[in-house]
Amino acid sequence: MDLTALGWTADRVAELPSGCEPARVLRVDRGRLTVQAADGELRVRVAGVRSVDGTGPAVGDWVALRGDLAVAVLPRRSAFSRAAAGRTSTLQVVAANLDVVLVVDALVGGARLRRIERYLAVAWSSGAAPVVVLTKADLCADVTAAVELVAEDAPGVPVLAVSSSTGDGLGAVRDLLGPGRTAAMVGHSGVGKSSLANALCGRAVAGTQGIRDDGRGRHTTTARQLHLLPGGGLLVDTPGMRELGLPDDGGGLVQAYADVVEFATSCHFQDCEHRTEPGCGVAAAIDDGRLDPARLTAWRKLQGELHRQRVRVDARTRSEERNRLRAARRAGRERSARSR
Repeated sequence: MDLTALGWTADRVAELPSGCEPARVLRVDRGRLTVQAADGELRVRVAGVRSVDGTGPAVGDWVALRGDLAVAVLPRRSAFSRAAAGRTSTLQVVAANLDVVLVVDALVGGARLRRIERYLAVAWSSGAAPVVVLTKADLCADVTAAVELVAEDAPGVPVLAVSSSTGDGLGAVRDLLGPGRTAAMVGHSGVGKSSLANALCGRAVAGTQGIRDDGRGRHTTTARQLHLLPGGGLLVDTPGMRELGLPDDGGGLVQAYADVVEFATSCHFQDCEHRTEPGCGVAAAIDDGRLDPARLTAWRKLQGELHRQRVRVDARTRSEERNRLRAARRAGRERSARSR
């Protein structure tokens, strides 16, 4: 297989260890990788390899193969990553080497603007271009109004409406994915990612189910997987994410709330908290209708979450350093005792 169809570029040759062949990770499960190499699809073992950020191979990664063993993860050009659920804030790479992140939500039950904002904040941090895809357009009474509402809340991000049932709008999504270009679909359970994946792939690659009686989505995709599209693009289908922690860099938050950040530049005080301070540019924007106050509230909430996350990471780093020093002292005492 010509690996350029999978996104391989000539400049990556220098990244390959000597005597190795490149392959792209299609799926990760049970300590083994399903990869696409020039010779075809293979199941390979992993030799405890890590990317430069300390995480293991992820769907979309390029790995170096030596026989049936993956011995290295090549440098990532982009990665959609989240802080894993729980108290540790460990980084979890959802998909790597993406050109586009499709933030998927549904045009039924009203726009979930705060949820879309969170996904966009993580998507902007990935290094790929975010696009909002609103599914189930055939079930929406006023698609134009719904798209405009989301577009106002997602500055600088294209917003597309599609119907996987009728095919409306799918061409605009396919246009994003030419040969060798990779997209990942991310979103909550039940928003139509599996139906969209099937429609884009032209075949059933993911199971679909209806919404539960309580209105919550069902997990129909159980593992991340990279699919080759008929037009030559690549699509990563991901399970629904009920928890999506922000990456630690905070850059995505600035881009997702670019309007709030821009209004803040006109504040009279540099340390303005946008509450009751005189000369607040953000408050002025809310007063004259240029900014939805709900966006300011959401921005503050995610900033607070990011701050708490960083505190946890710092605490973990301090704890790991203390443990390292204790182990070094213990080893020193044991060496001293043996030498007597």
